[in-house]
Amino acid sequence: MKINKLIEKCANKLLLSNLATARLDTLVLLEDATGKDRAWLLAHPEYELQDQTLQSLEEWIERRAKHEPLAYIRCKSEFYGREFVVNEHTLEPRPESETMIEMLKELDDSRQLTVDSPLQVVDVGTGSGCLAITAVLEIPNIEVYGTDIDNKCTQTAKANAKKYEVSIHFRQGNLLEPVIKEKLNNWVIIANLPYVPDSHTINKAAMFEPKHAIFGGSDGLDLYRQM
Repeated sequence: MKINKLIEKCANKLLLSNLATARLDTLVLLEDATGKDRAWLLAHPEYELQDQTLQSLEEWIERRAKHEPLAYIRCKSEFYGREFVVNEHTLEPRPESETMIEMLKELDDSRQLTVDSPLQVVDVGTGSGCLAITAVLEIPNIEVYGTDIDNKCTQTAKANAKKYEVSIHFRQGNLLEPVIKEKLNNWVIIANLPYVPDSHTINKAAMFEPKHAIFGGSDGLDLYRQM
């Protein structure tokens, strides 16, 4: 099938599922399936795609039509201009969380710290590790810990840290328990913990994400109080 016909077919299928970003989603998945960038795809509408490419794309479109997030279909997501591995065990990184990195950078600039007394950051509920890893990459000479109750999350975070060749102390456990015995002197917490009330109705895409990373009790703040 030619590229232009395939884009039209897939986008129409996603539109029937009430996905407002149907054409964009199709192009993003087609980029992954072909290994070609968007400019090339749009510049070659008559190019015939191979059966294997068509099969992969059709499978991904079926998943997207059920409102599965693109990040889980692609097994990756962008945060602070970098690409991170994500999966069904981790929350998809939110652009709003980038604000925490900006605040952390401002805090680091305001402190009189030395190599012997660095800023120590604890990323509670690290998930994919995007916050912890970005902190290390953006702020030189800091020490970072990442905790998560789910071992599958810490394993994902370690894989992302290895990709960017950064050293982070990842620990499995609940909230601050894994670091309570560490010698933390100049430490600050960053955390994107669950904050949605249990009774709140979430959208179809969020239903694919781990529930323990979204819901936080009757008012959504149970884990913040525990921490």
